[in-house]
Amino acid sequence: MIIGGRVLVVGDVMTDVIVRPEGPLVRGSDRRAAIQSRPGGSGANQAVWLGSMGTKVSFVARVGARDKPHLEAYFKGFHVDPILVADAQRPSGVLVTIVDPDGERSFLTDRGANLALSPSDMPVWLLDEAALVLVSGYSLFAEGPRRAVQWLAEEARQRKIPIAIDAASVGFLREVGIAQFLDWTRGMSTLFANDDEATALSGTDVLAEQMTRLGAQFARVIIKRGARGAAIGDAKGLRFELPAPVVEVIDTTGAGDAFAAGFLSAELSGAAEEDCLARGIAAGSEAVRHVGGQPD
Repeated sequence: MIIGGRVLVVGDVMTDVIVRPEGPLVRGSDRRAAIQSRPGGSGANQAVWLGSMGTKVSFVARVGARDKPHLEAYFKGFHVDPILVADAQRPSGVLVTIVDPDGERSFLTDRGANLALSPSDMPVWLLDEAALVLVSGYSLFAEGPRRAVQWLAEEARQRKIPIAIDAASVGFLREVGIAQFLDWTRGMSTLFANDDEATALSGTDVLAEQMTRLGAQFARVIIKRGARGAAIGDAKGLRFELPAPVVEVIDTTGAGDAFAAGFLSAELSGAAEEDCLARGIAAGSEAVRHVGGQPD
């Protein structure tokens, strides 16, 4: 349990180009679609949701130099303290999201300046007031940002500051290797994972077994189960699970980020663990009701 203090979020800033085709894509031809451009990136989503919930939050990321001024203004509008490093060589990241009629999505990713995040970009002074460090798993999937996150995580561990990691992408998990990811995250205290990520990381789709296997490494395991709600447990097994409300799904982008923010915001306010889980589910359920990964 963590109460009070600031969350330090490390992760990607992206521009999300969201494509909602009217039907199946036609190879070599046209398909009408609704196309929107929205701010995104898993770390950015988490920070903005936290700020919108009234939680003190600082966000560290690397962006294209020309985008830094307007991005700083954007984050400040959501009560986020932005620590953005300007990259003169690489543009900001871009993510193309293709949304199916049922709300499920597929991603095409160009991470741009996010790939150049380095240990020298890490604001170690912010750990003086941090109650928690929240890391997007995307930051572990490339060497530069991984070294930055691991350096900051070691500093946080020495100060006994808990570190939460969101597994982020089952595709990237399988690409880099499960054993590798678990090695990179050793010493982190809380794991957020969706069903597919938990199955890949644990080697089983049985919820209770996922908890015990992943709980061998993480003090707390929180599994986001989409329309089935969410569950929490540890090495001893499943502690409890809660259902999700039935809502109209428009776009699932960022729902997991909203969930993590809802859970942690509630925990920082002193809520009981079951209430934290309920707040996370409520935030995720709200996120899927509109387009994009961040609150309006």
